[in-house]
Amino acid sequence: MSAGNGAGPRAVPGERETDEPDALYERLCAYAGRPAAASAPGRDPVNEPMIRHWCEALGHPVPPDGSAPATMLQVWTMAGLAGPGSGRSGAYGELLATLDGAGYSSVVATDCEQEYIRPLRPGDEITFDAVIDSVSPRKTTKLGTGYFVTTRMEVRVGAALAGTHRFRILKYRPARRRTGESGSAADRARESPPERPRGIPLRPRPVVNRDNAGFWEGVQRHQFLFQRCATCAVPRFPWLPGCNACGSAEWRAVAAFGHGTVYSYVVMHHPPFPAFDPPYAVALVELDEGVRVISNVTGVRHDQVRIGMPVELEFLRVDDDLELPVFRGAA
Repeated sequence: MSAGNGAGPRAVPGERETDEPDALYERLCAYAGRPAAASAPGRDPVNEPMIRHWCEALGHPVPPDGSAPATMLQVWTMAGLAGPGSGRSGAYGELLATLDGAGYSSVVATDCEQEYIRPLRPGDEITFDAVIDSVSPRKTTKLGTGYFVTTRMEVRVGAALAGTHRFRILKYRPARRRTGESGSAADRARESPPERPRGIPLRPRPVVNRDNAGFWEGVQRHQFLFQRCATCAVPRFPWLPGCNACGSAEWRAVAAFGHGTVYSYVVMHHPPFPAFDPPYAVALVELDEGVRVISNVTGVRHDQVRIGMPVELEFLRVDDDLELPVFRGAA
């Protein structure tokens, strides 16, 4: 079984190569093929509390056999706040430091591909090997100019391969905004969506595919559509080709009334991204219909957002070509 959200840097809109000579790229290429980790141990054994927290956050039931959901594969390899320890070699850190030193200090994850060989169960102790797969030539994207860095990882329990993970990030220098602009990008879009001032970057475009196209068609009609399984009636969001409760591929689209509460939230301060002006709140909203969605909270300041706050769906046009569902809160 495998999963992925794209096969390459196309995940960042507007990307194009530059034709200028690039001495930095020659230095970066020397890192390709170097190990980023060798038989590194996972920071924690596979454990029930982490599985439960993951499933609760995603609204996914814990698998009946107690195993970790396959998509948790990367979780067990993360170093967390411990930084570059956990057995990782210095090559990857050196590569990122080289990019930071050259001014490419912003980072965004662009895509990943995973292959699942065997389930991970509580008590399993994983090790992983990682290699720097490639560094792209310098690219110009809507976010800015930078380099795509791809790593490959193999996750094992003992000698048995449990899964593989290919991960790609963009290390970039943000595109410059025109000086003299004030207020958040969302506020500017709300005030005058047809006339977007030159120099203000566009928000990243959503990735629309055959599995979620119906949702975005609903957004165009100012509807928030979730799926309800035709077999067991369990609601789900985001859109998936099959039910994560019973496995049925039969479903119907249902329009939510748009009322919900803030289930959890974070306030983004750093790093700054073009088209987003920190600080701003990003909330996990639980709709009355029982599904959860990640979106922005509007109508209140970031420091007024609270868990349990009632919110109501609205649609925010952020530029000429993009309208997004957001949730208005009451202070």
